[in-house]
Amino acid sequence: MLRRHLSDIPAATRTAIQRWIETGRVTVDNMPVRRVAARVAVGAVMAVRLPDLPAARAMQAEDMPLTILYEDAHLLIVDKPAGLVAHPSRGYPSGTLMNGLLALARHWPAPLRPSLLTRLDRQTSGLVVVAKSAAAHAALQRTLRAGSSKKEYLAVVHGRVPVTHGDIDLRLRRDPGDRRRVVASAIVGEISLTRVSRVARTKAGAGADLSLLRCELVTGRTHQIRVHLAARGWPIVGDEVYGRVQRRGRSTEMMRSLRAFPRQALHAWRVAFVHPVTGCLLTVQAPLPSDLHDLLDLTRLLPAWQKVPGPDHPPAQSRARAPR
Repeated sequence: MLRRHLSDIPAATRTAIQRWIETGRVTVDNMPVRRVAARVAVGAVMAVRLPDLPAARAMQAEDMPLTILYEDAHLLIVDKPAGLVAHPSRGYPSGTLMNGLLALARHWPAPLRPSLLTRLDRQTSGLVVVAKSAAAHAALQRTLRAGSSKKEYLAVVHGRVPVTHGDIDLRLRRDPGDRRRVVASAIVGEISLTRVSRVARTKAGAGADLSLLRCELVTGRTHQIRVHLAARGWPIVGDEVYGRVQRRGRSTEMMRSLRAFPRQALHAWRVAFVHPVTGCLLTVQAPLPSDLHDLLDLTRLLPAWQKVPGPDHPPAQSRARAPR
C-alpha cells in the first residue's frame, strides 16, 4: 500500500520502502512501525521520513496525441497504444503517457494533476485509468480494489486451451536471479488470482495451435496475466520474456506471422466500476487495435471475437461517454 502512495518518487522502490520501515523511518500515529507486513487501521496517520534523495528532474509536459475514451471532472480513461511507456523511469525519462497527460492537464484548474491508477507494460495496449486529484486517486483506489469492479483483458496465446472457464491462483514473486522477471509458485509469493474464459481456439491442423482468451484481473500484480498464462502452458503470442513459442518444423504462413508479431498480444479491453463520486456504474471498453485485429483475422479467431459485445459491436444498452 505504501508503495502505491509513493509512486511519484522514483527512489521509493519496494526494497527501499522495506529498508525505511526496518530503520524506523515510517510511523503510524507517531509510532515507528518495524514490520513490513504490519496492518494499518482505518483513519490512522502514516508518515514517512525520507532520506536525502538525489534531486530528481521535474517531469516535463510533452504534447502528444492521446485517445481519451472517457473523461469527467474527476477522472479520465485513456486508450494507451502498444510501445508507449506509462511513466518515466531510468530507461525512459521522457516521451511517456504521463508526459502527455501533464500537457493535457495544462488546461485543468489548479490544483488538479494527473496520476495513474492502472499501469500497463510498454508493449501492452488498452485502458489506463487516470485520476485528476489526490482525493479522486484515493477514492478510485478503494473502488478498483472492491469486488464489484472488473478489469478485463484480451490475450492470444499459444496452445489450444482445453477449458472454457477457470481460475489461475498461483502466487507471484520477483525472480531472485533476475529482478525484471516474475515467477509463479504454488506456495511462495503474493496471492494472485486471474479468471480466464476461452473465447475461441484454432481448429486442429489450422497451421498453429492458438486460443483467444478473456482474462479478468482479480488481483493486480506485476506481469500477472503474462506469468499466469505461461505457467499454465499457454504463453502469450509475442511475449519474449515469458516463453515465446518457436516451434520447429512448422513454417506455415500463420507461424511465420506469429514469430514476427512485434509485441505480446495482450490488450486491456474493458474496465467496469462504480464511480466514486456519482455512484453510477461506469463501463468503458477499448477498441481492438489494428495489429491485434489483423492477428485475429489471420488466425481466423476474429469471427468469434466479433460475437463478444465490445466497442465496435456494443450490446443493446451501451453507456454513452460523459460530456467533457
